[in-house]
Amino acid sequence: MSPRTFGSIPRPPRRWEVESRMLIKAKDAAEGAMLDLTPMIDMMFLLLIFFLVATTFHKEERELQVALPFADAAGPISTTLREIIINVDEAGRIIVAGRAVDTEELRRVIEEAVRVNPGQKVSVRGDRRSNYGAVVKVLDICKAAGIQEPYLDTMIEGGS
Repeated sequence: MSPRTFGSIPRPPRRWEVESRMLIKAKDAAEGAMLDLTPMIDMMFLLLIFFLVATTFHKEERELQVALPFADAAGPISTTLREIIINVDEAGRIIVAGRAVDTEELRRVIEEAVRVNPGQKVSVRGDRRSNYGAVVKVLDICKAAGIQEPYLDTMIEGGS
């Protein structure tokens, strides 16, 4: 006779036997779906510390008390060169940096810019209602002054 039977009637399983079998199954199923986030969290903290330290060193470098020498042409060694934007309004007037200029002054401005920076960029923005000849005249001045590729700005239809 086995311990699970009482004569011909089988004994019901004990509660701890059922729970122990269920816990083992439940634990096995959950174990396969776990993700270990510890390495990712460690990496995030390392990156955070790196950027905090790097930012602090960059700030300290600028705050050093250094007496700079005087120069006749004081300024940074490399300057970011800005693009010259030439506007041609509806009446055919040429406007550079918010100021109306004639063709000779435009030629001088562009020649000076090309002398300082041979790779100077120029964008020409012609009003769609302006005379096409006025825009062509500006493009011609740019090419004659040494601009290799003047840009002609346009806009996508329906844009603002």
